[in-house]
Amino acid sequence: MSDLLDDPIPGQNTPEYTVSEISGEVKRTLEGSFGRIRVRGEVGRVFKARSGHLYYDIKDDRNVLACTTWKGQISGLSVVPEEGLEVVVTGRLTAFGAQSKYNLNVDEVSVAGQGALMALLEKRKKQLEAEGLFAPERKKPLPYLPNIIGVVTSPSGAVIRDILHRLRDRFPRKVLIWPVAVQGANCAPEVARAIEGFNQLKPGGALRRPDLIIVARGGGSIEDLWGFNEEVVARAAAASDIPLISAVGHETDTTLIDFVSDRRAPTPTAAAELAVPVRMELLAWTGEQGARLSRAATDAVQRRTQRLHDLSRALPRPETLLNTPRQRLDLIADRLTPALTRGVQNRRLQVVELSAHLRPSTLRGLVTTRQESLRNLSARLSLRPIQREIDQQRQSLARLNDRMNTAQTTRLERLQQQLEATDRLRETLSYKATLERGYAVVRADGDVITTKAQAAKHAALEIEFADGILSTGATAKPTPKKPKPDAPDQGSLF
Repeated sequence: MSDLLDDPIPGQNTPEYTVSEISGEVKRTLEGSFGRIRVRGEVGRVFKARSGHLYYDIKDDRNVLACTTWKGQISGLSVVPEEGLEVVVTGRLTAFGAQSKYNLNVDEVSVAGQGALMALLEKRKKQLEAEGLFAPERKKPLPYLPNIIGVVTSPSGAVIRDILHRLRDRFPRKVLIWPVAVQGANCAPEVARAIEGFNQLKPGGALRRPDLIIVARGGGSIEDLWGFNEEVVARAAAASDIPLISAVGHETDTTLIDFVSDRRAPTPTAAAELAVPVRMELLAWTGEQGARLSRAATDAVQRRTQRLHDLSRALPRPETLLNTPRQRLDLIADRLTPALTRGVQNRRLQVVELSAHLRPSTLRGLVTTRQESLRNLSARLSLRPIQREIDQQRQSLARLNDRMNTAQTTRLERLQQQLEATDRLRETLSYKATLERGYAVVRADGDVITTKAQAAKHAALEIEFADGILSTGATAKPTPKKPKPDAPDQGSLF
């Protein structure tokens, strides 16, 4: 009995739990006790899994709180956590029993104060500047007069009305408006998609690609303008092939898109002024330039006309150009007759002088001398080589004579054959052969008659048959048969 009344072993009646039960109780206790909470701290390690989920830590000087933002929740964050950024996160505290850990499922992130925002902005600015996105040499020049202007802004604000009004006053242009949210969580992705969308339009497509993009928003606090400080917006503006003007905030407001854009405008209205010139000023300038061009052309023509007149006065008159040649011709003509006379006289004297040296005795002596030299030379010459050469030449001449006779005979035979063939062809083609077939040729006054009307005009006709010619009419008389006109003279060919 004493054993039954003894106290049990301490702890023997404590409830017993499984691992899953205790993990579930801890999870329910955390979620029930804390629910949805806000936690302030500095972002530590940040890791984005391949699945798209975001894992990061929120820490202070002593402790660390693990945080998780699922893939579907990331697009709703107004600020994406970055290491070193002081933020306020909002979510539900829960536990992960498989690893005996608890974490905060975050669905909203905000920066803790302007100081943290400025620090984050400065960090992003240094990063983009180090990549060369702020370099002046990569900025594109703005078109002088764009045909189409793309505007990225809110369609319901006063900004778009100011831009359209200013463009209408200065130089009306076609405007494509891409509506976006200009603040809040959707601002950055919508602005980035708008810039990329304008760049993807085809220049010759149904919706033509703009020649210039204006990204505009009115003034506001740094939190209101924070969407234009996001890295995705800055990189989209830097990658734009279309020149881009940033007009975000007022003159004192500065965002990251201002540094990467090709031009920064202090206000949206100023962006419209940068986009197009003043039409009336351009027309006035064009008219002034046209007037200057006309005056310059007129002055140039007048100067050249005056210069031509000045040069023409320095030239001699046309009639005076021939005076000197005429005088020279007269002098030469006057000197020509005496010169010819003197020339003839000089030639006559030369003939007389030369003929004086010619004497019969001189000629006879010269002939005698030449004959003596010839006899001496002939005595020294042998006739045998000469005779041999003569024989050779005679034989060669005989051979050439035989060849010539043969060639001549052959040529005459060939010509005789050609002549006979031509005569046969003539006989074949002659109208005489047609007469042999029963036809006749009618003539009048030596002309051939081919129609009845021509025959009726003549009183006398000559009808040629194959066997003769018959004359008819008032003066008809027998006509002897004419010889063939085209019969060749055989003796004339040889």
